[in-house]
Amino acid sequence: MKIRLNALILAAALPLFGACALFDIQPEQPAIKAGPYAAISLKGMSDSIQHWRNRYGDKYAKYADEQIVEIADNVLLYQRDNGGWVENRDPSRILTAEEIAAISAEKANATGSFDNRNVYSQVEYLSAVYLQTGDIRYRDAAQRGIAYTLQMQHPTCGGWPHTVPGEQSYHPYITMADEVTSGVLRTLRKVGAGSAPFGWIDGSTRRAAKRALKKGDACVLKLQVRQNGKLAGWAGQYKPDTLEPAQGRAFELASIVSQESVEMTRYLMGIERPAPEQIAAIEGAIDWFKRSAITGWKIETFKIDPPIKYEYHTASTDRRLVQDASAPRMWARFYDLKDNSPVLANRDSVRVYDYSQIHHERRTGYAWYGLWAEKLLSEEYPAWQARMRAAGVLPKS
Repeated sequence: MKIRLNALILAAALPLFGACALFDIQPEQPAIKAGPYAAISLKGMSDSIQHWRNRYGDKYAKYADEQIVEIADNVLLYQRDNGGWVENRDPSRILTAEEIAAISAEKANATGSFDNRNVYSQVEYLSAVYLQTGDIRYRDAAQRGIAYTLQMQHPTCGGWPHTVPGEQSYHPYITMADEVTSGVLRTLRKVGAGSAPFGWIDGSTRRAAKRALKKGDACVLKLQVRQNGKLAGWAGQYKPDTLEPAQGRAFELASIVSQESVEMTRYLMGIERPAPEQIAAIEGAIDWFKRSAITGWKIETFKIDPPIKYEYHTASTDRRLVQDASAPRMWARFYDLKDNSPVLANRDSVRVYDYSQIHHERRTGYAWYGLWAEKLLSEEYPAWQARMRAAGVLPKS
């Protein structure tokens, strides 16, 4: 009778924890399949790809999206021996033999970066390719990328750094900019749950991902900025020893960052049953977006001739901030930590207070104002409230 009772308890526990979580059973792996294969979107790596093309142009031979094996082989080639990747590469490029040799020679370099949605995007792509092809090279590379990600979690708080080892002062900081921490947490949530495209992940890795996720989620709440006692958004980066907001690149002064705060809020809203503290963080951020909206102004873009070539982009336009009573509300990229005023600066790290004082290279090569929070406020947040009320997480009202 006792044995039967224990068996019933175990059977009841399995749906909650999963067989792979209780025992280190390897989930069923996909069979090896010949093509043709379905296209897999490169959207996750689009930021890195765009940075590459901004610098080197896009007039080169590329693989089509459905050539997933060729693209995945490039991702494997770019992966460093430690499991990480450097940012701003285009895996869709058709490489020459000389380029392949040069990239191969860099594999022992330990530098890796989570900047520009890097590392976790490659992991997800390789995992999706493995599910289609059954080729264990892609599974093993994704597994190494996950291990690298777990290893790079900051021990002090639980976020992730920009770049390791870092050359710039901000590289080791806990980074929210460019979806470093929110993007990693989103992927680890899938890994821990074994949801697509990570159904093949073993129980030990899932448990490790869940531990990192728990620590990372706590870090997100700890780092949310307060203004006059009210929860606001998140800074772009934080010093790991003091957890103080810190400066990023020379023109990115310590401040609340609206675009990344939108993504962090979206991440929290994606949690199926958020804790009360996470709900408070969401509500605080939404209130901050509402009071930070700028109305009656817009960014106007106009052509210039001839175009001006800069190191990271070529500008054939200029931009100016103009009044327009009918313009949609918009947000500054950066807000002062105390008084919530827009923060603008040039590459000399000196704050300026008028958009026209931003150098042409930074006006055209960086988005200082945008509509980042509009969809969040008008569509996504009301839909989230409705889902939470239907699930009994929020009170019906």
